[in-house]
Amino acid sequence: MSGLRDILIARIRADGPMTLAEYMADCLMHPEHGYYATRDPLGAAGDFTTAPEISQMFGELLGLSLAQAWMDQGSPEGVTLAECGPGRGTLMADVLRATRAVPGFHAAMRVHLVETSPTLRAVQGATLSRALGRDDITWHDHVDALPDAPLFLLANEFFDALPIRQLQREGGMWRERCVGLSGDALALGLSAPKPVAALAHRMEDTRDGDIVEICVGAQAMAGAIGARIGARGGAALIVDYGDWRSLGDTFQAVAGHEAADPLADPGGADLTAHVDFEALAQAAAPAKHSRLTPQGVFLERLGITARAQALAHGLEGAALDAHVAAHRRLTHPAEMGTVFKVLGLFPETAAPPPGLET
Repeated sequence: MSGLRDILIARIRADGPMTLAEYMADCLMHPEHGYYATRDPLGAAGDFTTAPEISQMFGELLGLSLAQAWMDQGSPEGVTLAECGPGRGTLMADVLRATRAVPGFHAAMRVHLVETSPTLRAVQGATLSRALGRDDITWHDHVDALPDAPLFLLANEFFDALPIRQLQREGGMWRERCVGLSGDALALGLSAPKPVAALAHRMEDTRDGDIVEICVGAQAMAGAIGARIGARGGAALIVDYGDWRSLGDTFQAVAGHEAADPLADPGGADLTAHVDFEALAQAAAPAKHSRLTPQGVFLERLGITARAQALAHGLEGAALDAHVAAHRRLTHPAEMGTVFKVLGLFPETAAPPPGLET
C-alpha cells in the first residue's frame, strides 16, 4: 500500500468520503507523494508525451501566432510572455527560438512560468538556460501572481489536469461522485441528491444518469487570465482535449503511456479530465474568445505543412520517417488533430490570434 493511499484511507475513515476534486488534488500535488510533486512525467521514460515533445513545429507556430498578435496590437512594451504548466520547458524554448527574429518582441517581454512542481521547475530552468541562455525567468504558483501587464499566454495540456467535481443527474437534483471505501479499497460512490445552482441551466440538455463535470479551479484561472487580457491587452492560446460543453464521465488515469485504474495507485498515475471550453470562455470575460478550433485545423492555417516540408530537407531514413509521423500525429483527425482543440482569448478591440476565427 502506497504512502498516499494510507493517508487517504485514514482520512476517509475519519471524515467520510471525499469529493473527486479533493482526491485528484491530493494525488497530483500532495507535497510528499503527489504525482507532479515527485517526478518528471513526460517523454518515453515517463507516462505521457505532449505536443511540444513530439515536434518543434508545434511550439514554433504557437509562438509566431502570439508574436503576430503582439504586433497586431501595436507592439506594446513591458509585456508578459507566460506559460501555464510548462512541462520540461520545451514549448517555451521553441517559442523563444522561433520569435527571436521578430523585431522588438524579445526586448518587450519577460518570461513568466506558472508551475507548482519543484521537480519540473528545475527541469524548466535547465532547459531554457541551456537552449537559449535565458535565466531571467520568474516562476509563480498561480496565474493570479502574474504581472498586471499585457499578457501573451500559452496553456498546453494544462487545464485537463486541474481537479474536477462530477455530478450525476437524478430528477431535478444532482448526486456528487465521491471517493470512499469498499472494505480496505478505495471506491467510487454517490452522495445523497442535492440541488446545484451552478447546474440549473444543464437541466435543458441532460437526462437522468448523465454526468456533468465542473472544474472550479479552471474557471477561476480563466477569469484571472481574461481579466488581464481584457483590461491590459494580450492574447492566450489554450490547447487541450475536450469540447465546448461537458457531458459524460471523462475522468481518467495514465501510467506508462497506458490507461490505468485512477484509484489503484494514488500519486502513481497522471489523473486528467476533458476540458469544458464553454466554461473557460464564459469565465474569461471581458476578454473575447475565438471559435473552438481543432488542433489540426489551427496548425494547418499557420502553415505547419510548409514548415514540415522545409524541415524535411536533408532528412532521410528513420529521421525522415519520424518527422513525417510527428506531422501526422499533430494534425491528423485520427491522432491529435481532432480530439485536441484550441481556444483563443483576446481583447474586445483586437482580432483573434492567427490561426483562429470568431
